[in-house]
Amino acid sequence: MSGSIHGVVTSADGTVYEGACVELELSHDEDPATATQQTDSGGSFSFANLSPGTFKLTISSNGFVTQSISGVLHAGEAFDARTIVLPVASTISVVEVSTESQVEIAQEQLNLEEQQRVLGVFPNYYVSYDHDAVPLTSRQKFQLAWRMSVDPMTSLMVGAFAGVEQATNTFAGYGQGAQGYGKRFGANYADGFFDSMIGGAVLPSLFKQDPRYFYKGTGSLRSRAMYAIANSFICKGDNGRWQPNYSAILGGLAAGGISNLYYPASNRSGVELTFENALIGTAEGAVQNLFQEFVVRRLTPRLPHYGAGTP
Repeated sequence: MSGSIHGVVTSADGTVYEGACVELELSHDEDPATATQQTDSGGSFSFANLSPGTFKLTISSNGFVTQSISGVLHAGEAFDARTIVLPVASTISVVEVSTESQVEIAQEQLNLEEQQRVLGVFPNYYVSYDHDAVPLTSRQKFQLAWRMSVDPMTSLMVGAFAGVEQATNTFAGYGQGAQGYGKRFGANYADGFFDSMIGGAVLPSLFKQDPRYFYKGTGSLRSRAMYAIANSFICKGDNGRWQPNYSAILGGLAAGGISNLYYPASNRSGVELTFENALIGTAEGAVQNLFQEFVVRRLTPRLPHYGAGTP
């Protein structure tokens, strides 16, 4: 009867560790066998359909002390290696990274993020699965906002939304027919464009804040949910510290104010309604963050590899 070996790899602080290399050497009556795999998003590994015999597990990752476990696997046994802790290596070289190198690293990470698409179709650029991603320069923030604005799927989604508004005669002041649809399309596109440019590039550059959502991926459901909701009000600064999300909040207000220039007179919002819409936008941001934390990653195929330490 075949057996199996499974376990979980964590860091010293108990955080599950994705991407650690687990190598299995199995010796039995036949030729010795070897197999290698990486831990999944829950830090787990599992080798199945194994013949009985002596085995050795070697768990390694850059910057951590390699761990080894040996034992005997009996026929039909599901061997539990339990929790394996990878301590940080005691000797780590400190490397000075120049400003130019930081920019290049940020660009490489940004290029990876621009490959992220939900269901392989819808752009999912404003999320980083690397907790320690290098801060973006102002130019890169504008690049990300522009890339999102001109993506073909953005236009298709705007077109579909404008079609729904046309069918329900939302913003009746625009009228019907091709002209009415064109006005609705233009208004919806302008809403997204100004929101992306002001809240995702102009103000983040001014306040030195990062416009991306940093995926947590570890901890209890409650802690992850609270983290996602809190990210509607706070964000990571370019200095790596968490701070009030002035960019998103003021960006929503600015985009709402600009919309008064092109919406029908009967639908233009006053100051009070602009603030009300900004609060609604903040609540919608919290919902989007919850989807990012619990749903979107599973719907994003061929997720780029950000490194072994990414949860």
